[in-house]
Parts: sequence; C-alpha cells; structure tokens
Amino acid sequence: MTVWEGTQIMAKLAEQAKGERQARMMLSMIAEPDDAATGRILHRLGGVETLQLLEDDQAAVPEMNRADAIAWRNRVAPRIEGDIPARVAEAERAGMSTLIPTDTDWPHALNDLGSRAPYLLWTRGATSFLAGALTDRVTMTGSRAASEYGVQVAGHLAGDLAQQERTIVAGGGYGRDAAAHRSALAGGGGTIAVLAGGIDRPYPRGNSDLLARIGDLGMLASEAPPGATPTRWRFMARARLLGALSGATVIPEAGFRSGSLLVATEAHRHSRAVGAVPGPVTSAASVGPHELIKRGRGEIITDTEVPFTRLMG
Repeated sequence: MTVWEGTQIMAKLAEQAKGERQARMMLSMIAEPDDAATGRILHRLGGVETLQLLEDDQAAVPEMNRADAIAWRNRVAPRIEGDIPARVAEAERAGMSTLIPTDTDWPHALNDLGSRAPYLLWTRGATSFLAGALTDRVTMTGSRAASEYGVQVAGHLAGDLAQQERTIVAGGGYGRDAAAHRSALAGGGGTIAVLAGGIDRPYPRGNSDLLARIGDLGMLASEAPPGATPTRWRFMARARLLGALSGATVIPEAGFRSGSLLVATEAHRHSRAVGAVPGPVTSAASVGPHELIKRGRGEIITDTEVPFTRLMG
C-alpha cells in the first residue's frame, strides 16, 4: 500500500494551486521548515512541480534515488491534514500576506541559504524593511533568561542602531529580544520580528501587545503557516533566517547551550559578521559571548561606533 491510498486531497493539490505562490503556501502547510529534501526539490523545480512530484509516487525525483524519494514522500505525506486548498483560500480571505523569491521585497539575503531558503515568508507590516541592503539590518539575539545588564545593553545598542537607520531583527521573545524591539520602535527605527510560529498566533503571549505594535510599525515574518505553533524544531530552523537576514548578528548575553549561538553559527556560515558583548565573568549568561570572543568568532562590542563600522563596512 502506498502513502497515497485513501488520500483524495493530495492527488489534487498541484492542480488546485493557482500558480507558484499558492503552491508554496501549500508546501509551507505540509512540510516542516528547513526540510532538506523538500528544499532541494523546490530550489531546483519550483513549487508547482514539487507538489506534482510529491503526489505521484511513481515519478522519479531529479537527483534523488528511489529509496530517498520514497522516504521523502512517506515523511511529508502524513502531514497533510484537512483541506489544504481551503486553508490557503481562508488565509487569502483573511488578508495574510506572503513573499516569494520573485517578489520585489523578497530579501535577497535569504537566497544565500540556497536549498535551505524558506519556501516563502508569511508577513504582516512593511515588507520594505526586508528589501534594503544587507548592511541595513542587524540581528540581536540572546537567551530568554535575560539579566538586567543584558536587557539594558540590548536596549541601548538597538536604540543607537535605530538612530543610525539600521533595522533591528530579533525573535520577538522575552528579555533581550523585547528590549531590542522596544528600543528600535522608541528610536523611530524599523524592527522585524521573525517568529517560530504563525504570525496570527503571537508567541510568547506575554508579548502580544509588543508584537501587535511591531506588525503595525515594523514587520512580522514567519516561514510557518497561519495557525502553526512554535516547536523546538521550528525555533532551531528559525536560527538560519536570523543569521542570514542581517549583515551582522550581535549577542549581548547567551548561556553555553543557548540557541543564540546557533544563530551565530548560521551567520558565520553565510559570511555575516558576528559581534559579542562581554559581561561579568561570574555570570553564566556571559559564557556564550565570551566563548565567541575567545575563539575569534565574535568581534567585541562595547558601543555602536567603531566596532560596527568594522562589522558592517
């Protein structure tokens, strides 16, 4: 028995997709972000043909042997739940905006991810913040359990950068993320919150008001479809977007196992600059930045003048 037996919706997806945008919307509702096989096929063939290959279990998949193709279909097909075309239509009726690679405001920085680029971005707000030069944006990230020092530093740096007309990119979370977003808004600058769940489900809920303000004055973005809840995998997958979107990533505080260090790794992978803010040697939250500095993988950040001139060029 194939994965398609008894599945009526799947056989119709490619036919019901009205062009590349809807095909990518459907894929985002089916495959997890940063799914390696889906990304490779989509990068080479586009959304409509990817759906066609997914629904035809007899079709050969370019540059993939039959065993891998079967594994891909068996992994992705069980994620088809409900009426996918109806969910797409509902999102469109609700005014959900999307960006795909052929759009004017699509961030070319994400093209550096190659086959790991998002299938599309679900957005709310001014997508023009993504259309500027790579050096127009700075990502700020750190562990959520922020110290008073970390929050103060993140807010100070973000405020100064906003006054220099840099757009602050962060994850919309508690602690340093929130401080960076608030300071950017207070400084009259742009800010982008890259979410791990759907943009219609603000997370964390305690930041709902802040995220609403960002959607009104800045921009919300997610590769997860409407209704999606954040998961550990989606947080990890988001790291590559945070690392690639900006010309520099700055880490005010991060523990030894903080996910923020994954953002730094992704930034390095795509030749982005990384800055690290030194902190008290007695603080566990300073271990991450100090490790980056010690290994020569993070420029010491003490203010927004000379270090950022070197970082951003």
